Amino acid sequence: MKSTASLKDVCILIPTLNEEASIESVIKDFQAIGFEKILVIDGHSTDGTVEKARRAGGRVIVQRGTGKGRALKEAFDLIDEDYVVLIDGDGTYLPSEVNLLLDPVLNGRADHVVGNRFCNLNGRALKRLNMFGNRIINHFFGIIYGVRLADILSGYRAFATEGVRSLDLNMPGFEIESEMTIESVKKGLRIAEVPITYRPRPKGTKTKLSPFRDGLKIILTIYRMAKTQNPIFYFGLIGCFFVAAGFLMGVYVVREWINWRINHIPLTVLTAILIIVGFQLFLIGILGDVMASFHREMMLELHKTNRQKKE
Repeated sequence: MKSTASLKDVCILIPTLNEEASIESVIKDFQAIGFEKILVIDGHSTDGTVEKARRAGGRVIVQRGTGKGRALKEAFDLIDEDYVVLIDGDGTYLPSEVNLLLDPVLNGRADHVVGNRFCNLNGRALKRLNMFGNRIINHFFGIIYGVRLADILSGYRAFATEGVRSLDLNMPGFEIESEMTIESVKKGLRIAEVPITYRPRPKGTKTKLSPFRDGLKIILTIYRMAKTQNPIFYFGLIGCFFVAAGFLMGVYVVREWINWRINHIPLTVLTAILIIVGFQLFLIGILGDVMASFHREMMLELHKTNRQKKE
């Protein structure tokens, strides 16, 4: 499809926040390959990141708000090129592997390519806690959305610009990677995963990611967005809590009546309400799943028609 595209059709997008130790080398490595359009979207760094990025030849924009999610959403609106390569500015990814991500997009095999860090982890690039959390999140994503990916939180990706602009991105922080992946599934974009190398951060630098706080935000984002993609899971899980609470309360009420002939009328009513609400939520999930399935089929046909027109 797009095999005639050149490097001038590609924008390298680098979100940064206090990455003065690595940003210059990242930009120069891409320039050495032949990329000219390099956009650095900075999150109000307090070190020399902005100065070093400009000195290296990158186009630097300081974002209006805060947070990686807001930065990327702002940057996508500024890009005129047909393709985007997203890479963190912390030096953990190899610019030399960019063609691994770009080739499936340029050749029309995918709309969104994700670099899988777990294929080649150098040294202690990821702590055990982070690795465990990543695997839990990836498994949780696979169960809900029915798409098996090994690394939905990767910061090294390639897109067709038209595709990424069709995504409804609202998350302000580190949840943005999971949101982009989920939105791509919802919009029917073709997602591919390729093996990449992941290196430790430069010495003396610290990650901005909090394993517990940001991990919980990511899990909640994956669950919240399941409301329209997998309503049975979303409403069914809530329904399970209601039914379980009603069942346990019912066991207590029955036990009190059998052993001591004590009537708990209010608790009996509450038990019935909890169980009824739980089953109603299950029903809502089933009806929602019918509508979601119809929407997915419509989106797939729409993207299929658009691709055929372009070919």
